[in-house]
Amino acid sequence: MSVHAFVFPGQGSQSVGMGQALHDAFASSRAVFQEVDDALGVHLSKLMFSGEADELTKTENTQPALFAVSLAAVRALETEGGFKLADKAALLAGHSLGEYSALAAAGTLGIAEGARLLRLRGQAMQRAVPAGEGGMAALLGVEAEQAQSICEDAAEGQVLEIANDNGGGQIVVSGHMDAVDRAIALAKERGIKRAVKLPVSAPFHSSLMAPAGREMAEALATATLNAPSVPVIANVTAAKVTDPDAIRDLLVKQVTGTVRWRESVQAMAAMGVTNMHELGAGKVLCGLARRIAPDLATDNAGTPAEIEALLKAL
Repeated sequence: MSVHAFVFPGQGSQSVGMGQALHDAFASSRAVFQEVDDALGVHLSKLMFSGEADELTKTENTQPALFAVSLAAVRALETEGGFKLADKAALLAGHSLGEYSALAAAGTLGIAEGARLLRLRGQAMQRAVPAGEGGMAALLGVEAEQAQSICEDAAEGQVLEIANDNGGGQIVVSGHMDAVDRAIALAKERGIKRAVKLPVSAPFHSSLMAPAGREMAEALATATLNAPSVPVIANVTAAKVTDPDAIRDLLVKQVTGTVRWRESVQAMAAMGVTNMHELGAGKVLCGLARRIAPDLATDNAGTPAEIEALLKAL
């Protein structure tokens, strides 16, 4: 018997034009984009469909934009299929900002509230560290222990931490820019396959994000959170969470904590998940899942044709 998990992408999956086909094909998707635009008081959907890539890549735009595409895919799936995601899903999870998409899909967060929280999250992360002072790098072909050792040796009194353990030998480190540069040099010295600086505007998921964590704690304290209709795997624990107060706490910790994606996918597989469906823009999480748990069947749904294919599979 198939056991289904639905997962939601994070930053890096965005591209101009994303979501346009869903908007044009499904009234339920159009309603999501309109709700996000109204909640933010900006024409975010226009930026997504036909704007400048540089503008879309700004964190305060990217985060609610990816959220909107994921929720547009959820709503299209539900209305076309005549079911609730909770009827088909054993588990939900999302990568970084994708955790908000998972929570909205599970009914924990309303769409408008989720969009506003992510807009604030993007702005708070940008404010936390002056531009140019922090950065991130991807280490490819590396184990967690090796990456940790590189972080410790390259820090030299500055901050350098594991931000994402993405699986398949891909680990992202984050911290002060000088420390990131030292880590790239050190990784090459130690024979790591590849070490590349990422085109990001801040050192996400590191302790340098503490000011953003405080802003999010304040915002989440007054946010309305319901118990999820489906258990969500939290980024910072790689474990199921269903209690709204625990979710609130974990979303704050996620701002500075490691995204434990490798362990999250392994946990889902261990809980019996056989099929993983990525809802929203891009195919990044499907690619990672194939390396982490090769026995998982994966597919992504971010266009009308992919929604139709997924409906047949379900």
